[in-house]
Amino acid sequence: MDQNSQAVSKVTVPAILERKLRGEKITCVTACDYPAARLVDEAGIEIILVGDSLAQTVLGYDSTVPVTVEEMLHHLRAVRRGVRRALLIVDLPYGAYHISNEQALTSAIRFLKEGGAEAVKFEGGKERAGLVRRLVEAQIPVMGHIGLTPQSIHALGGYRVQGRTLDSATELVADAEALEEAGAFAIVLEGIPRELAALITRRLRIPTIGIGAGPDCDGQVLVFHDLVGLSYAPPAKFVRSYANLREMLHQVLTGFRADVVEGRYPNDQESYHWTAAMRQQFEKETTRLA
Repeated sequence: MDQNSQAVSKVTVPAILERKLRGEKITCVTACDYPAARLVDEAGIEIILVGDSLAQTVLGYDSTVPVTVEEMLHHLRAVRRGVRRALLIVDLPYGAYHISNEQALTSAIRFLKEGGAEAVKFEGGKERAGLVRRLVEAQIPVMGHIGLTPQSIHALGGYRVQGRTLDSATELVADAEALEEAGAFAIVLEGIPRELAALITRRLRIPTIGIGAGPDCDGQVLVFHDLVGLSYAPPAKFVRSYANLREMLHQVLTGFRADVVEGRYPNDQESYHWTAAMRQQFEKETTRLA
């Protein structure tokens, strides 16, 4: 694909909204480095999310809570260099928007100006409606995130499906409608029953992106490392791994070690050589010095 065709096909926020109107499914995959960004972008995925899940998949934290703005910004910059077509969204990490709306605005502006993001995502329902409005007023597109919100793991008591009672389901519907009214252009629905996700999807004019929310959402998102089998944590029920790169890479690395130990790598074809003239010159010089 040449640069002109890439420019024409660039995915934008309006393009994502139009996909819902046309009934076209939306795909979203996380990426946190340049190679993954290139792979996801070239596969035609519409949205690339630099998700705070990188705290666990790449940085080895126990949850998403510890990851910082600076760490997110570092990975965002790497991803930006690999993206040509997809809409690039970044998570505001825990602590980057909890003190005040102005703190959130400062964090979001950094991600757009310094990292090249085209939209931001953060967790929370109607209690975040004012923040959504503030960022939208500053021309920053916002994707919401309700249901199972990993940054609230301590309050939730673990990674538990949300919306299983009438009261909690009603609350999530109200959350979704409040975020839409505030100006969010899409909402991630995570870890909720399929029936509730379908209801929310029908009620909203903006797209819903599901993760553990059933097939009736307008789109689906998965973490890159889960998708390709590179995660160390046990997979959630909703994860479908399309490859087992962890096992494949293990075989690659053990094969490399065995070849080195047994003297099979590198071989003569994988080595650099002097020209015949250089070899003769060196032999003459060493003979003279001897």
